[in-house]
Amino acid sequence: MSEKSKFSGCPATGIGSMPGGDAREAAKTVTGSFADGQGMPYLAELPARGPGADMIGRTIGMLVEMYGHVEPSGWRISDRPGRDTRRARSWLGEDLDALEEFTQGYEGLLKVQAVGPWTLAAALELRGGEAMLADAGACRDLAGSLAEGLRAHLAEVRRRMPGASVVLQLDEPSLTAVLLGRVRSASGYRTYRAVDRQIVEATLRDVLAAAGEDGTTLVHSCAPEVPLALLRRAGADGVSLDFSLLTEREEEAIGEAVEGGTQLFLGVVPSTDAASEGLSDPGGSVKGVRTLWRRLGLNPGTLAESVTITPSCGLAGASPAYARTALAHSARAARSLADNPE
Repeated sequence: MSEKSKFSGCPATGIGSMPGGDAREAAKTVTGSFADGQGMPYLAELPARGPGADMIGRTIGMLVEMYGHVEPSGWRISDRPGRDTRRARSWLGEDLDALEEFTQGYEGLLKVQAVGPWTLAAALELRGGEAMLADAGACRDLAGSLAEGLRAHLAEVRRRMPGASVVLQLDEPSLTAVLLGRVRSASGYRTYRAVDRQIVEATLRDVLAAAGEDGTTLVHSCAPEVPLALLRRAGADGVSLDFSLLTEREEEAIGEAVEGGTQLFLGVVPSTDAASEGLSDPGGSVKGVRTLWRRLGLNPGTLAESVTITPSCGLAGASPAYARTALAHSARAARSLADNPE
């Protein structure tokens, strides 16, 4: 299978989080928005339910032989599974039940999300209160536990939705900060040392491999300066980013990614109601994408097969009505891009 064909039939999708706390309503929205080939449905995350439903807590609930609990400062490592870990696992099961209900007979791409090893290491605290990022051995253990947990999670999703081709998305909003030594310590007065790029890349490669030899993967970050080349070398089939944060410095890396067969998931639709002006014009939402393609000298005919349209980030901060609108608009904008690439 070629790199490009892995995401065929995926003109649009969402990032992961949705507003509210109703798992069935969220599953209904993400499957209905992308029915009939409009895009890729996904396992919704509902952080409004509280600790354990947030992206860090949900991923901690997937870890194998490693547990966490909530402190006032955030999630901290535990010796055994407590109430917070059990709650995270329970909500994940509830979300899977809902998605299974609304994907009966579904055949196509289906996305699940988890926090990547470096953002998790920056967020999860050791017993003394410092981030796991401060301890190289702890980072290795965390990545191993995460990879094992993801293999089990993906197997469960495939069992429940046997017709689907499951895509693994790793959320890495802290990745650039980890690489540049910008993650602040518990005191806030210093930053942790930058992690060697080769270690970062190798760790990501190991965790992405949890998707299996024929699995499909992407890495998402809505932070600036996404390290595209590193993510490609680590084996990501796609990279998801906030289009508004791209700078001219990154354009060469964008061009190389496209020519190398990496799918670009471009966040062009605002993720909150406050920034939602202009959603009446799907073509206007992707105008900047067309312009970038021309500037890079890329073939406009490759746009539809190389680009997937998304909201700029997760939709947890949106109203339920706007979340539905944003997903539907992403699908319409993707259709505009395919129909009028130039």
